[in-house]
Amino acid sequence: MRSLLAIISCASILAASSALAETRVFIIASQADGYGVDQCLAKGEKCGAQVARTYCQSRDFAQASAYRRVDPDEITGSVPKSGANCSHGHCDEYVAITCQR
Repeated sequence: MRSLLAIISCASILAASSALAETRVFIIASQADGYGVDQCLAKGEKCGAQVARTYCQSRDFAQASAYRRVDPDEITGSVPKSGANCSHGHCDEYVAITCQR
């Protein structure tokens, strides 16, 4: 009986901790205003970590666990295919920011 109670207690603790660790990936255009995404994240500058963290905090997440450039072909259904989002030889770039609570 004690071992069954211990197993149930451990399972509930594990379930509660995994529910608190919410993760979400945001895909944003590098031209997004106000965050420095085009200068820092899309170009791989040193300030990228701070920009990603600020972006996550503005969405009520505690931290950014990852950020990277994203090819438009990786984004299904929400971005026009190559050529459609280009003008005057300049194509839009996208960045994925992974945020955690």
